[in-house]
Amino acid sequence: MSALPPCPQCGSELTYNDGTQCVCPECAHEWQPGAAADAEDGPRVYKDAAGNLLQDGDTVTVIKDLKLKGGGGTVKMGTKVKNIRLVDSDHDIDCKIEGFGNMSLKTEFVKKV
Repeated sequence: MSALPPCPQCGSELTYNDGTQCVCPECAHEWQPGAAADAEDGPRVYKDAAGNLLQDGDTVTVIKDLKLKGGGGTVKMGTKVKNIRLVDSDHDIDCKIEGFGNMSLKTEFVKKV
């Protein structure tokens, strides 16, 4: 019997094979043994809706109307956002939009200028 690798997410030794994948019964993580390392090992790559690479300080435009939570209004399509800052959270971009203040946006709703 060959030894299975421990779970890469929680480190549990109780992994088992399920077809072509390994499964961890403790955290329910599934992975293919011997597959390339997760994307988290290298620097994260941020791309806009068109697939262009984004960097800190870029200028982007909003590609669709975005309603703000809390009744704060709507950021209209075509709004230009200057000097973005890329962050690793649920929203990828921190920025300041004129008339709205500090905001967090997702890269899927912007296009690089």
